[in-house]
Amino acid sequence: MNPVLLTLLAMQRQNWEQGVAIHALLDLGLTDLARRLARDAVVHQSPDGRLGTIGGERGSVNSAAIYQGVVLLDAAEPARRQLDWIVERAPRAADGTLYHLLDAPEVWADSVYMVVPMLALAGRPDLAVRQAEGHRARLCRDGLYLAADNRPKCWGTGSGWVAAGLARAIRHDPALAAPLAGHAREVIDTCLRWRRGDGLFGDVLDDPGSFREANLAQMLAYAAYTGVADGWLPGSYTAVADSLRAAVAPFVVDGLVTSVCGAPTFDRPGTSAEAQAFHLMAEAAAG
Repeated sequence: MNPVLLTLLAMQRQNWEQGVAIHALLDLGLTDLARRLARDAVVHQSPDGRLGTIGGERGSVNSAAIYQGVVLLDAAEPARRQLDWIVERAPRAADGTLYHLLDAPEVWADSVYMVVPMLALAGRPDLAVRQAEGHRARLCRDGLYLAADNRPKCWGTGSGWVAAGLARAIRHDPALAAPLAGHAREVIDTCLRWRRGDGLFGDVLDDPGSFREANLAQMLAYAAYTGVADGWLPGSYTAVADSLRAAVAPFVVDGLVTSVCGAPTFDRPGTSAEAQAFHLMAEAAAG
């Protein structure tokens, strides 16, 4: 078994990490294994419809990342409940932009990945665009994303969540290329201007003193490969994606992707299930 995948499966995972792990398995063609992860997320579905909730889960939208796997289970009722939560009942601002947390009116960049692809897959492109635009209006600064509307730093992984989320949404519904692809390319291009000498990025993109962070490179590689394959990026971006993956390679040690925003707080170097998953997603997208 791929050592990065084996390590991912051995890691403890919160619900968004379970969702991204499912995406990686699906992209690798490991559909049966993805279904097995999704089945356990249904076991842990909360009464309000959020999938994969374990313990005191404050996240309002992270569970949406699991939706694709549950759809593949033909688990219509759990999928319907998750979709209903996002569309109708999750906390949101007056214009409909979703809050990331149950208990605080905060808009986070992560949410773009959690909900925009889900809404595209669910046949709600109108809502997918609305969420993308609402998050962009609040968080995007000259092509880079703040981590959240109350955290004014251009967090590298935040821009990565957006680029990857928009790419995945367009893959689910190619008609979304018209409203979303231009911005996805803007985010990719702006991030690339902040590459460091080693080919990676700082945790805070515009802060040269921030620690080296490798997962953004994987997220951008996934988005770039996907954009080329789906026709909304020119072929030259394949070489860019190849160079991003090559820059990460020295930091993959015995199947563990290191030098990334580390779980559980994601404010210091470490390792994470999401970095493992994005390594595999970029690998699958490379073909």
